Amino acid sequence: MGLNCALDGPSGAGKSTIAKTLAQRLGYVYVDTGALYRSIGLYAVRNGAAADSAEAVVPLLKDISVELKYIDGAQRVILNGEDVSDQIRTPEISMAASNVSAIPAVREFLLGLQRDIAAKNDIIMDGRDIGTVILPNADVKVFMTASAEERARRRYDELVAKGQTVVYEDILKDINLRDYNDSHRETAPLKKAADAVEIDTTNMSVDEVVDKIETLIDAAKRKTFKVIPFYRRAFYAVLRFIVAIPFYIAFNIKYEGTENLPKSGSVILAGNHQTWFDPILIAIRVKYISSFMAKAELFDIPVLNLAIKLVHGFPTRRSATDVSSLSRAESYIKKGYNLTIFPEGTRSKDGKIGRARSGVAFIASKCGVPVYPVGISFKRHLHFRSKITVRFGKPLSPEELKITSMSKTELREAGERIMSTIAGLLEDNGY
Repeated sequence: MGLNCALDGPSGAGKSTIAKTLAQRLGYVYVDTGALYRSIGLYAVRNGAAADSAEAVVPLLKDISVELKYIDGAQRVILNGEDVSDQIRTPEISMAASNVSAIPAVREFLLGLQRDIAAKNDIIMDGRDIGTVILPNADVKVFMTASAEERARRRYDELVAKGQTVVYEDILKDINLRDYNDSHRETAPLKKAADAVEIDTTNMSVDEVVDKIETLIDAAKRKTFKVIPFYRRAFYAVLRFIVAIPFYIAFNIKYEGTENLPKSGSVILAGNHQTWFDPILIAIRVKYISSFMAKAELFDIPVLNLAIKLVHGFPTRRSATDVSSLSRAESYIKKGYNLTIFPEGTRSKDGKIGRARSGVAFIASKCGVPVYPVGISFKRHLHFRSKITVRFGKPLSPEELKITSMSKTELREAGERIMSTIAGLLEDNGY
């Protein structure tokens, strides 16, 4: 199950705008429940049915198919195979949507669709009863509101920008009427969930509202992360001590920046990659249990398969984006493990820093966790008692990585930012 954020509130409070912006910034699925009801309202109007009459609307449901599709990066509403994304945004259809939404059979008709989407994805869902009825167990619940006058002004500006001829006073009247209808209907009336955070957007910009809700989502993410049982941590501490002994004997290992080490789990440790034992060099000093990715070919060797899995390694295929390994990494982080990852994806043969793949930035943004850069330096030819310096840098927060839309460009730039920070940790070591 993904993380679910429910945005409720009256018409014109800015829910759709905020939900879309949030979903794009976080890489979540945006579910516009209002569009679903508007589609049914549109179908009723087109068929000459009174939208406030259950007797007239319910028989039409068997002939209605509504889908939400992403076309060229934008969500579109498909009604019986027709894209009606623009037709459902008129004041007439808004009122029809309010009327059909009061019909229990209509709400039941759409309930399964909405919950199915929420169960399979990280979603931002906006509407009027998301936190109270549709997703009562949502991780984050927000009730957005604004003065009726401000909401009418926003809707007026929106319609005028689309070339429609409208009167402000008429829109204000419609909003007040819809507020009354939505809050007084018998089935799932508009109201704030007991555990929802109320945000009055009257005097707030879109960015201010988005930032505030994103903070709530980040806090919810952290709450969903588990704490690894003590017996596992104790076993790992013993194993770490045993493994460290031969490494300290074989090499002259120096650790710097240890004050920057994470005090708990669920973070990403990202380092440059030169040898097969780089994960061990990092794990020796980091007290909290880490998982790490290893190339899939290693798991074909029975002894290595067992050894790697014992220290929470999992396979990844480097030839292309491995969706399953990214999901596995996310799963480990949510279970309380750290994730040790090498953004370059493969070992450097000349000791030079390579280009980062997008995986590390994607995972950091998706999970909302910081990235701790690690620089590993040594002379190119290792021998007995060679000096190895492992330097830990200050963590990079998800905000510092500046990922807002999960686009390839942003992920690439975030990866480059991480690699640049790692490169800085390798400087002045004299190698």
